[in-house]
Amino acid sequence: MQAASGGVRTESTMSRKSSNPTPPTPAQAPAPPAPARGGRRGLLVAAAAAALLVAGGATLLYLAPSAGPDAAAQRPGLESGHAPTVGDAGAKVHIVEFLDPACETCATFYPLVKQMMAEHPGRIRLSVRHVPFHPGSGPVVAMLEASRKQGKYWQALEALLASQGLWVTNHVADPAMARQVLAGVGLNLEQLAADMAAPEVAERMAKDSRDAVALDVSKTPEYFVNGRQMQSFGRQQLQSLIRDAVQRAY
Repeated sequence: MQAASGGVRTESTMSRKSSNPTPPTPAQAPAPPAPARGGRRGLLVAAAAAALLVAGGATLLYLAPSAGPDAAAQRPGLESGHAPTVGDAGAKVHIVEFLDPACETCATFYPLVKQMMAEHPGRIRLSVRHVPFHPGSGPVVAMLEASRKQGKYWQALEALLASQGLWVTNHVADPAMARQVLAGVGLNLEQLAADMAAPEVAERMAKDSRDAVALDVSKTPEYFVNGRQMQSFGRQQLQSLIRDAVQRAY
């Protein structure tokens, strides 16, 4: 893998249409133990316990405190201060998406996430974490990270997702063609190339890969909505998860 990929090893892994048991891990970085993958765990809500104490004719009712609404969102590796984020900073619903720009399913679901954000203005924010599972995707992720230096990350991401047919063939990314796509969003390509080699780009990519391993992310896209994952993957499941989070938060 090229230096710009942050030492991330690219597997022959795909989107939700095929499986990849082992996400890429950065070179020399020990992977933290991955939690067992299973059903979605909801927020722990402590049942109210009533203790009736009678002393001198007085009655005392004690209620056990319940867990906060964001308890599930505190999963290690989920939050990242470096992740590109869009939406109201004060939104109570936070979607964290692990995404590969060469993933066909990621491109299909991205408009759905934008639609859900539009349906609930000011209540949802989206953060993107990058996992270059597809062959050749590492340099493309580096381009995305580098585009942030020019303030054009979201334009670059949407252009790449919308034009996958031009730079992805048989699940293999062509970085040279992706670079041509990015020229169309007004990026300075010389500056982009220089910024791709910046240490912070490699560091961010390595952290995303480490966190993907810790969270047992093996396919893209993978969504966490206030810390919760879908019981099964699908458009309706994602919509239900987001709407449930909005209802709980508001």
